[in-house]
Amino acid sequence: LLLLQVLASCLWLGHSEVLNSFATCPQFFYAGTPPNDVLQPQNPAWICQYYSNSYQFATLYDTRTRIPVYSAYIYRPGSGTRPHTWWFVEPQLIGKNILKNMERETVLIDENKFTFDQIKLSQAVLDDYEKMTGLDRGSLNPSDHQDNTDSKTATFTLTNAVPMDSSLYTGQWNSYQFTTMQEKSKGCTNTYVITGAVPGNSYVVDGRVNRPSHIWSAACCLVGTQPRKAWGAIAENDNNQVEFLKLGELEARLSELYGGKKVTLFSSACPRQ
Repeated sequence: LLLLQVLASCLWLGHSEVLNSFATCPQFFYAGTPPNDVLQPQNPAWICQYYSNSYQFATLYDTRTRIPVYSAYIYRPGSGTRPHTWWFVEPQLIGKNILKNMERETVLIDENKFTFDQIKLSQAVLDDYEKMTGLDRGSLNPSDHQDNTDSKTATFTLTNAVPMDSSLYTGQWNSYQFTTMQEKSKGCTNTYVITGAVPGNSYVVDGRVNRPSHIWSAACCLVGTQPRKAWGAIAENDNNQVEFLKLGELEARLSELYGGKKVTLFSSACPRQ
């Protein structure tokens, strides 16, 4: 009986993409190397974001603060159609189930018989963001950094969003994401990006969702197969100002924000200076 229980447990786990690593979607990290464990929260969920039968990007999510720690993806801006902006939640965070694709709340409730309370237990929901003032749904992996309709659509999941200061979101962070990134990635064969949020000391929506203290982003540019340059950016989440840094400088800044423990974001092959 014990053997059957163990086998059943293994079979069940095989249905879920929220595991204890990014082993099923390493392609979104240069050399298959994610950031080190310093960024790992107390209640982590490693999500290989899955939509339309494909992995689209990777997210380390904190189910306690209900915000992502970071999202990792390959920068591929393109002319694919921008989707209708409905928002998904992640069924993989809702206890034991076999659903793999991100899905809308209404579909999970009406067709899959989940309750609203089950959905919002471990993640932010649309109602949370609709109650926020002075804050926007800031996508860590923005849709305009993707090149086709499916990959763009997949970015509209709340496990990829944080409460971002509205002036920053529409101001200097927007400029960084859509102007500076384009300029800096010229000549790159591939650009690997990791964008994250440092948990803050305050919560919004009756204490449900953490308001990050900082938003940050790092990129490693490959020419051919070799990393040639890297850069970073960071912003306080109450100020419309972005600071541009070398990758090593960003890692040092994050190390300070995470209690002095050394943060590494990319493989050592990516230039730090």
